[in-house]
Amino acid sequence: MHRGGPSPMNLSMKKPAPVDSLAVVVVEDDDETRESIERSIGHRPGLRLAGSYARGRDALAALLQSAPDVLLVDLGLPDMSGLEIIRFAARHCPRCDVLVLTTFGDEEHVIAALEAGARGYLLKEALVRDIAVEIDELREGGSPLSPVIARQLLKRLNPKAPATDAGTGRPQGDDGSLTPREVEILRTISRGFSYAETADLLGISVLTVHTHLKNVYRKLSVHSMTEAVYEAGQRKLL
Repeated sequence: MHRGGPSPMNLSMKKPAPVDSLAVVVVEDDDETRESIERSIGHRPGLRLAGSYARGRDALAALLQSAPDVLLVDLGLPDMSGLEIIRFAARHCPRCDVLVLTTFGDEEHVIAALEAGARGYLLKEALVRDIAVEIDELREGGSPLSPVIARQLLKRLNPKAPATDAGTGRPQGDDGSLTPREVEILRTISRGFSYAETADLLGISVLTVHTHLKNVYRKLSVHSMTEAVYEAGQRKLL
C-alpha cells in the first residue's frame, strides 16, 4: 500500500513540476481512489503532488514539513477522523485550502467539517468533474459543494425559501433559461478548463466569465460550479 508521496520510480520518470505550482497533499485510505486523485493531479498543469497518505497520523507529521497550498482529505480514515486533520491544518497551515472528499453526506459531518475549516465538501459518488478542476475552483475563491450538500446548507441557513413556481421549483418570475453564451461558458468549464482558460478560448475577459457565471447561478438557483454543472445536466442544457 502506498503510504507516502509519489514513489521514487515515478518521480524519476516525470518532469519536475514548476516551482510556482500549487502543492497538494492527499489523505485517502482507499487505494483506488487515492491513486486516481494522484493521476489527476499529476496530469494537471500548475498542480504538484506534495504527499499522498492512507493514514491520518502520517499526514499530520508531513503537514508540518510540507505546508501545502491544498489539502484533500477523506473523513473516514482507519486511524483517526479526517476532522482532526482539518483542525490541525487550520492551526498549523492557515494558508492551506481544505477540500473534503468523502462518502459521509449527513448534516452532522458536513457542518463539523466546515466549522473545522474546510472550504469545500464533495461526495465521492456524486463527483461529476475531475478532482483537479474542483481544486482549481477552490483556489480561485470558490467553495466546491456536491449538490445535495449545497441544498442541505441552504435549507439549514434559509428555512424560509422564496416562493417558487409550482412544478418547476424555480423562483417565481425566472424561467431558468440560459443564453447561448452562458451555456457555452458552462460547457467549457465543465470540460475541465479553468476560468482563465475559458476566457482565452472564447476571446473574452475573466471578469466577463465571472459575470456570466453569476447569472447562471442565479437562473439555476445554485451556489457553486459543481451544482451548476449538475443542474444544467439535469435540464439537458449541456
